[in-house]
Amino acid sequence: MLSIEDMRTENLFDFTETIAAELFLTKKYPWEALPDIGEFIIALGNRLSSDEYEKRGDNIWVAKSARVFDSAYLNGPLIIGPDAEIRHCAFIRGKAIVGAGAVVGNSTELKNVILFNKAQVPHYNYIGDSIIGFKSHMGAGSITSNLKSDKTLVTVRVGEERVETGLKKFGAVLGDHVEVGCGSILNPGTVIGSGTNVYPLSMVRGFIPANSIYKKESEIVMKR
Repeated sequence: MLSIEDMRTENLFDFTETIAAELFLTKKYPWEALPDIGEFIIALGNRLSSDEYEKRGDNIWVAKSARVFDSAYLNGPLIIGPDAEIRHCAFIRGKAIVGAGAVVGNSTELKNVILFNKAQVPHYNYIGDSIIGFKSHMGAGSITSNLKSDKTLVTVRVGEERVETGLKKFGAVLGDHVEVGCGSILNPGTVIGSGTNVYPLSMVRGFIPANSIYKKESEIVMKR
């Protein structure tokens, strides 16, 4: 039985695996953090150790151990964590936290996102107004769609219920250890529970429970 309570922040993430843990302390549901990412980055960035991070331009902090290719575009507010990798032609538009050991790949675009530690968006991905949990992985060409075609506010579908988010732009939330198959589209208001796998070429919408396998909307099975 699907439950709205399963989407609470504490049921999706290990908050020891993000520098942004403080941002979620007062958030019942993870998407409530999305409007506050930019201001949070600026406040946190100004507290980061200059021994571990260097400041590049306006409100951009990059860990000295991170690898950032020369062709990558970086716009603030932005924090790139230790041992992260920002590959060729990555396009980070701003309001982004890239966690320790995370990978942002060739031609991947980020906007208003949090990548937990060791999250991977490595091949031609668009991640906007979204949160990607610890060690979660977006397959090649998979994207988050963050704006409804009719421009109305995004809701999250949980079974027959709909949860109002109050947000015009909200892509997806992936809990920890989620695998999204190549070429998949995560529609506005998608929330995927921890440990879930999504088949390639899927079109996903609403809440998908933890530790499940998403084959298609009418076929979601629990892992054995």
